[in-house]
Amino acid sequence: MTIHIGATIDEIADTVLLPGDPMRAKWAAEQFLTSPRLVNQVRGMFGYTGTFNGNRVTIQGSGMGMPSLSIYANELIRDYNAQTLIRIGSCGGMQPNIDIRDIILAQTTTYVTTPSSTVMKEISFSPCADFELIKNAHSFAESKGFKTHVGNIYSSDTFYDERADLNEQMVRHGVLAVEMEAAELYTLAARFNRKALAILTVSDHLQTGEALPSDEREKTFAQMVEVALAAAFPTK
Repeated sequence: MTIHIGATIDEIADTVLLPGDPMRAKWAAEQFLTSPRLVNQVRGMFGYTGTFNGNRVTIQGSGMGMPSLSIYANELIRDYNAQTLIRIGSCGGMQPNIDIRDIILAQTTTYVTTPSSTVMKEISFSPCADFELIKNAHSFAESKGFKTHVGNIYSSDTFYDERADLNEQMVRHGVLAVEMEAAELYTLAARFNRKALAILTVSDHLQTGEALPSDEREKTFAQMVEVALAAAFPTK
């Protein structure tokens, strides 16, 4: 057990999916895993472990924002020896060719600051995803006809952002979308030599103001979970 995860060491799988919302962790475990079992509920941040096609998988809520994600990713890696960590969450589209419900595979991340920024000091570190995970995810998504984009995203510390000038520069430089966790996840994966990927569903768009209705998010979220599991466990 750790401060924030109440599971025993053998209750956490090598592969962990990380939705921000603990209720999405519950939903995904019940929908996609065989015999899912609740292994963590400390602070209401649910974690479940079950199997997918015979492979053990943990789905653990990570909370909102990089500080929260950093807590869970650090403990999963350092205390539970998790090897593959895949964020599954929502994002805001930033480019005109991106539509609501599209899936984004975050190849690299841009950020102003992360919980790891002080470690890097003056270095402008560029955290990136694991290539094999991206390759598997993209291949599966394309085979299913899911509209998918691969590229740079922006991980923000601020949900209610008032920096229109900053967003303009992100759009100008081809940043696909904004979310709040991936940069720290990728940095920790690099630090501890683990595999990481962020798979995101576009739930709203910063340019058009369009947003996905809440009753439709679950169906689109399912596609993202499918892609995540296929990335971790590709069919031979």
